[in-house]
Amino acid sequence: SALYYPILISALGIPVCLVTALFAKVDENPQTVEKSLKVQLVLSTILMTVGLYFLTQWAMIDQFVVAGKVVTRAGVLTSVLAGLWGGLLIGFVTEYYTSHTYRPVREVAEASKTGAATNIIYGLSLGYKSSVVPVIVIALVVYLSWFFAGMYGIAMAALGMISTIAIGLTIDAYGPVADNAGGIAEMCELEKTVRERTDVLDAAGNTTAAIGKGFAIG
Repeated sequence: SALYYPILISALGIPVCLVTALFAKVDENPQTVEKSLKVQLVLSTILMTVGLYFLTQWAMIDQFVVAGKVVTRAGVLTSVLAGLWGGLLIGFVTEYYTSHTYRPVREVAEASKTGAATNIIYGLSLGYKSSVVPVIVIALVVYLSWFFAGMYGIAMAALGMISTIAIGLTIDAYGPVADNAGGIAEMCELEKTVRERTDVLDAAGNTTAAIGKGFAIG
């Protein structure tokens, strides 16, 4: 079964994400959309952590040697979990720098009041700043996985990071759907309240699309 362990990681992610999707609840307040999607990320990661523990105990052998390095079952599990939680952290950092709920986006909006130049300068500098934490996270994941399981560990960390990709892509796809809904409401000349609601959903969609791209970059 150890031979198929990498495939089983991805296979496990499918039922985990299906179960996670059952907990996607949004009330009448459209502001809860972003929170609900964030819960999806956290819940899928927690469920995947539990599932990976039992999967590794069942499918992975006690130890083996790769390029002269002894790789243990615990080392493989640590590598996979490092990638899994590293991906979640990258998602959270991406959300912080792209959501209107937090200060960075509000500061960009404030800078825009004084002209296009300040908008470009502040937005560009914020973009550079937003990459610092993800780069550090990726470096830590690479170091941990290399330390515990060598190159095999780095490969497992990558699989761990994309093990919840089904939920990640679902969250990513929400953005263009909400954006198109706003465009359709505008072209159909629907009531002003409809456009106001789709704008809120679209704002959340922009953030969720950025989170999906954060995972992809990771």
